[in-house]
Amino acid sequence: MLDILGLVGSLRRPQLLVRAARFGVDDYSRSATLPRLLHCVAMPRSGPAIMRLLDIEADLNDRRVAQAADYSVARHVEVLIAVMGEARLLRAITRDG
Repeated sequence: MLDILGLVGSLRRPQLLVRAARFGVDDYSRSATLPRLLHCVAMPRSGPAIMRLLDIEADLNDRRVAQAADYSVARHVEVLIAVMGEARLLRAITRDG
């Protein structure tokens, strides 16, 4: 679990993206967001969800860097919000035992 949190902590993204995501993380709703982002029916645990979200985020970041026409900053922020929200949940679980 801590390795996953280490991966999240090691992400380096433009400050504007991170700030936008931080504004949204308090309103993060995993039941509304994860099925849409991960295309899943059953809700995954936080660890596997973070890993899948990080894969999606890496693809979005590659598109951002390449200045791809299909890049969506709104989707990128939404995925970052989900990563931060899931990391927050995982930290709470590992802290509370």
